[in-house]
Amino acid sequence: MKFDIRELLRSAREDDVSDIHLKVGAPPVLRKDGRLMPVKDIPALTSEDLWNVVKVMTDEKQRKTLEKMKGLDIAYELENAGRHRVNIFFQKGELAVAIRIIPSVIRTIRELNLPPVIERLALEDRGLILVTGVAGMGKSTTLAAMIDYINENKSSRILTIEDPIEYVFTDKRSFISQREVGIDTPSFHQGLKEALRQDPNVIMVGEMRDLETIQTALQAAETGHLVLSTLHTLDAKESINRIISVFPGQMQNEVRIQLSSVLKAVISQRLVPTADGKNRVPAVEIMVSTARIRDMILREERLGELKEAIAEGYIPYGMQTFEQSLFYLWKKGLITAEMALDYATNRENLELRMKGITTDQESRYWRIFEEMALRELGQLPEEDSTTLKKVEQTGNKVEKKIKNLLKELNI
Repeated sequence: MKFDIRELLRSAREDDVSDIHLKVGAPPVLRKDGRLMPVKDIPALTSEDLWNVVKVMTDEKQRKTLEKMKGLDIAYELENAGRHRVNIFFQKGELAVAIRIIPSVIRTIRELNLPPVIERLALEDRGLILVTGVAGMGKSTTLAAMIDYINENKSSRILTIEDPIEYVFTDKRSFISQREVGIDTPSFHQGLKEALRQDPNVIMVGEMRDLETIQTALQAAETGHLVLSTLHTLDAKESINRIISVFPGQMQNEVRIQLSSVLKAVISQRLVPTADGKNRVPAVEIMVSTARIRDMILREERLGELKEAIAEGYIPYGMQTFEQSLFYLWKKGLITAEMALDYATNRENLELRMKGITTDQESRYWRIFEEMALRELGQLPEEDSTTLKKVEQTGNKVEKKIKNLLKELNI
């Protein structure tokens, strides 16, 4: 029976598959909840099968680009089966295809189980916000949720530059233009340069890949725009180092000064399998720019203190380390202790906290996450939630200030 990629795409979406991998000599392989599974009822694919897939998904111009460059990134939309991000490449002289299934509905920040502070960050007027993590950790989904939150809550001119366009936005309170690299603009750098002449309030750059794009993004943030982008880095410290190290040595001090003034936040993600093995939940490190953190960016020798500053910054900024996020998910019963330790940056540190071994000062910063988990489970008596009450009171004050400011500005 002839292999039908359209039929596979429809069934994969129904089964909540995230990725499909195709190559000659093997059956299709699906990724679901982070695990790879071969499709048992489809035989090994032939070279003809792969070329037929390419013909279905591409036009003549794209096929010429594929033959010349030996690789191609496209978006493919199938009726009744949504949008897909597709990478076509060659391996061992034969075609291969990697397909990411893009959800049809843009889920909200709350629905994605992301920390609520991300909603506040999305409403910043200017600066640079980075969403980081390795491939497949939900960076694009988080960016889409942030853009849609702005769209629902502010009257803004939003411009996205993507390769390819993944989520398609519908104008709500904002006016949105989406540009695809290779179709609407030749590169991220060129698209970003042009964006500065298109009256944007918010610019979303799919990925900061090179020096020119990073440099222009910093300039855009410096000139009063909110710039959202992604990096393939593990955490806030690595993200700061990555941006600075892209530039030649003689420029790095200037870049440190620039980055310290425009960086608003770094949101780093890891998707962790749930305790029942049926899903994944995000463990999130959040760094929010403060005077203390800006000084650490400026002074390279202080960057080693960044993790401590994040760990101590939940009140009032909403910051948290990966270990604190994993501790909360474990206390809430969403993940196992083993998974929490496997995904931790500092396994030994988290293991001590899980055993209740902390100093008096550290205990104060970790108790918040335990109380949040227990209260959400209905296991925390009202009189025992003093730490959490302080957090809520502080958060409510910040939220009230934001609402009043938006009202004053008639946004």
